[in-house]
Amino acid sequence: MNLELKKLDKSNFRQFIADSPSQFEVGMSLAKKIKIKGDFQNIIVSGMGGSALPTNLLKIYCDSLLKSYPKYKPFEIYINRSYSLPRQSYSANSLNIISSYSGTTEETISSLEEAYHANLPFLGLSSGGKVEELCKKYKVPHIKLPVPYPNFQPRMGTGYFFGAMFQLLVNQNLVPDTTSEILSLAKKLNSQMVNSERKGMELARKLKGKTPVIYASSKYKAVAMVWKIKINENAKTPAFWNFLSEANHNEMVGFTNPQAKFFIIMLKNPEDHERNKRRYEPTARLLREKGIETEILDLEGTDVFYKMFSSINLADWTSYYLALEYGQDPTPVDMVENLKKILAS
Repeated sequence: MNLELKKLDKSNFRQFIADSPSQFEVGMSLAKKIKIKGDFQNIIVSGMGGSALPTNLLKIYCDSLLKSYPKYKPFEIYINRSYSLPRQSYSANSLNIISSYSGTTEETISSLEEAYHANLPFLGLSSGGKVEELCKKYKVPHIKLPVPYPNFQPRMGTGYFFGAMFQLLVNQNLVPDTTSEILSLAKKLNSQMVNSERKGMELARKLKGKTPVIYASSKYKAVAMVWKIKINENAKTPAFWNFLSEANHNEMVGFTNPQAKFFIIMLKNPEDHERNKRRYEPTARLLREKGIETEILDLEGTDVFYKMFSSINLADWTSYYLALEYGQDPTPVDMVENLKKILAS
């Protein structure tokens, strides 16, 4: 890392991104021997921020397996971003996963305590903290996530979460074992890292001074949300997301009288519904007529896993270089930490 970069990127965030494809294998290995007694039909993941984000991606991937595995029986994955467990947690045959990278997230700890006192089956997923402490106290399984670098951020540990949770689903016989395919695609992600970094650097220059808005198809709307989160937390700037065709029915009208300089990024799925695919170019044209810069990016590859994570890798690089364009250290999230201190006091 050159001296100029080191002045801004004090925690070597760039390395967090470069190492991300290796996380899937590590996550799987951590959960290899974890199996909870029971015949589960629902999974409820309680977590916040970067500790909840991977669950949306897991849902998309698990749903995609139905096409290749006709005998695969779909099940429900719910996400709980609250202090209290949802009603699905109390359904018969539901497994609760308590997910907090730091292990100190107060909403998540509250859900853990509720699961224990209601005698619900659950396990913990954290790098330590109160979640690990309580799992040991209550004698329930705990998957300990690594902290590979000082100041490592939960939003950059998606591969650890995804790998561990998917391996757990394999262990519970809820999904076919596609771990070898995932690891092969993770290697492909790694081989494209230099190209992704270059594209991210170019896109960051275009985004400087504008408010990014990310659109995707309904199927991949969680990927658009991840882009938004990465830009918020890494580049420290506002960003928003929506999906097509929903945005065509309301949000696009708002650009009739834009109150800021926006830049629309559309994540187009080449395998989307034919009618939806026809929306991208006309939508972009109408937005450009209103002075809104717009760029359409195809989701790469044919596998759902690769489409999601290659796009997220580009989001990482784009938000990283946008942070540098703004003179920001991409690692810290000071406003979040300050709020935690205020609430703790």
